[in-house]
Amino acid sequence: MKFLCRQFIVFCSMVLLSNPVWAYEGEHPAPTEHPQAGHPSGGHPGGKHPQGKPGGHGSYSHGGKSKSGHSGHGGHHGYGRRKGPPADIPAHVKSRTSEDGTGVNLNGSQVGVKGIQFMTTYEPLKNVSSMALKGNKLGDEGTAILAGSATFQNVERLSLWDNQISSNGAKQLADSPYLKKLKHLNLMKNQLGDAGVNTLLESSLLDGLELLDLSANDITDEGAKALATSPKLKNLKRLDLYKNKISKKGIEALLNSKTLVNLEFMDLTWNAEQDQDTLNALDKSKSLPKLHTLFLQ
Repeated sequence: MKFLCRQFIVFCSMVLLSNPVWAYEGEHPAPTEHPQAGHPSGGHPGGKHPQGKPGGHGSYSHGGKSKSGHSGHGGHHGYGRRKGPPADIPAHVKSRTSEDGTGVNLNGSQVGVKGIQFMTTYEPLKNVSSMALKGNKLGDEGTAILAGSATFQNVERLSLWDNQISSNGAKQLADSPYLKKLKHLNLMKNQLGDAGVNTLLESSLLDGLELLDLSANDITDEGAKALATSPKLKNLKRLDLYKNKISKKGIEALLNSKTLVNLEFMDLTWNAEQDQDTLNALDKSKSLPKLHTLFLQ
C-alpha cells in the first residue's frame, strides 16, 4: 500500500491530483490536456490534469462534445476566470450540455439559483447522469431546488464543490426522493461541518456511493468517527477528507473502521499536524482490508 506524508512537496496540490477529473477540471485548461473534453465526465487514466499534472486514480472517460462543438473542457475556454453569471444563463447551460444530454459541465459558471431552476425545466437533461457544478453559488436554496427535481433522478456523478452549502443544504440532499442513483458525490469546500456529515449518514443518499469527497468542510473527530462507523458506506471505495480538523483519534477511527470494508483510497492530508512517529504509527495501525492508497499529512 502506498503511504505518503507532507515531506513530499507534491502534497501541496494533492487534492487536485488525486481526484477525478470530471469533478475537478479547471476553469480554463489547455484544450490539448483534455482529450475527452466537452463532456463533464471528461478525463482519463494517464491523461493530463488541468494544472498540467498527470491524471491520477479515479479519472473517467466518457467522450463526446458539447453542443457548442468545443473540444476544450472547463467553464470558459481559456479566456480567464468568470467574474459573474453569464448574461444568458439558458444559452450557457445549453452550450455546456453534451449532445446526448447525459452530462453537463458548468464548473465555475456562477449560474446560481436562476441557473439550477432553468435546468430543472430543460428537457434534454431528463437523462443527465453526470453534473459538474463547481463554483455556481447555489447555496442551500439552489441545493434544495436540485434535490427536489425529478429531472435529476438519473444522476450518478454529482459535483457540488464550492457552492456555499451548509448542513441545511446537506439535509436537502439527504431528503431528496430523486437522488437514488448516486455513485460519486463531491461536496468539497462547503460548510457542512459535523452536523452536515451526520445528516447525510442518516439518509439513504450514501447507500450506493463509491466516491465521497468531503474535503475542506470543517469536519472534526466527531464527523470522522461517524463516517468510520456508518453502515451506509459499505460500498465506498474512495474517501477524501483533505483539509479538515481531524486529529489522531479521528484518523485512528477511520483507519480501523469495521464498516469501510471496500475502501481503497483515502486522503487525510492537511488535518491536525502530526509528527513523523505518529504518522508511521497510524499507518501501521490501519486494518482496512482493501486500502491500497493512503495520504496522510
